[in-house]
Amino acid sequence: MFGKALPVTGSIERNRGYLTDLFGGPFRGHAVIMDPCLPPTDCTEDAAASSRPVKEWVPVVVRNYEHRLKWHEETDDDSVPYATPWTGTEIFAAAFGCPVHIYPDSPPSAQPLVQTAEEADRLPVPDPVNSRPLARIFELASLVREQLGPGVPISVPDIQSPFDIACLVWRKESLYLALHESPEAVKRLVEKCHALLKAFLVEYLKKFPDAVLCHCPYAWAPAELGCWLSEDEAGSMSPAMFEEFCLPSLTDLSRAFGGIFIHCCATADHQYPSFGKIPNLRGLHRVFQSPGPRPAIEAFAGKTVLMVGYDERILDMALPESRFLFNVGSESLEDAKRTYEGIRARCPRL
Repeated sequence: MFGKALPVTGSIERNRGYLTDLFGGPFRGHAVIMDPCLPPTDCTEDAAASSRPVKEWVPVVVRNYEHRLKWHEETDDDSVPYATPWTGTEIFAAAFGCPVHIYPDSPPSAQPLVQTAEEADRLPVPDPVNSRPLARIFELASLVREQLGPGVPISVPDIQSPFDIACLVWRKESLYLALHESPEAVKRLVEKCHALLKAFLVEYLKKFPDAVLCHCPYAWAPAELGCWLSEDEAGSMSPAMFEEFCLPSLTDLSRAFGGIFIHCCATADHQYPSFGKIPNLRGLHRVFQSPGPRPAIEAFAGKTVLMVGYDERILDMALPESRFLFNVGSESLEDAKRTYEGIRARCPRL
């Protein structure tokens, strides 16, 4: 497949319309996406953090795309396969200058750069295109496009929220003290992270107008419906603090990009009313803790698509206005086929 513009199949075109309607149009049924177990790699770095040539990651990205395409073709699920840059959570913090730690068996992570309000205030906003880790993402996406052709969508790297990026840049235990002792300094750093993320997404869309802004989970939505990001620090603060330190940047990003999709794996049920204040919150990906999915179903039915792993009990709890995107992992293609057939029987396309 290398170097060829792959055709858009009828099922992929169907799924684009189906998922667009799920997130922003008439309801035509819950979505079921079979998320493959990707082939193993011996790579312990990522394209942004490594000193190795970016081109070395192209085969991995292309291989993973082809793997996802095969699973879609074999299962006929609701996915729109796309190429995904190989990155960890460190990207934007590293652009500020954070050191990056490379682990032997998991993605890289950023190490904190500052510990005080004074140090945070001295940080400039990085260049969204030419800062080393971000420049390498642009390079990787360009090389992947050359390999796969213009018909294959390319997604963004890992996206953390402005506040979550700030928690990587500023040593977290010191930052949380500063929420009380130097709140304005925290807000200034969050705004710098917000400015960098917003500028990066604007430039990425200029370079790749058909980019997939999906971050987590593996799904698909047109870029005009909004950006995707992780907001995992929400579980560590009260609703009042979330609304003071996190909500303003999330609201601005949603308004700037036409909506927002949030991944949150924190213990954050208490934030649902605050999440509900974000305009055009189109999708929420939760990793549920006790008491399970019911609070989210009740909070977001008729407002936001819940993107979750499949569990029949979720459908039993569903309200008439509920919309779900089920992201379902499988160890093998044969298992994925069997699982998909069972879920689809319960969740037919309407």
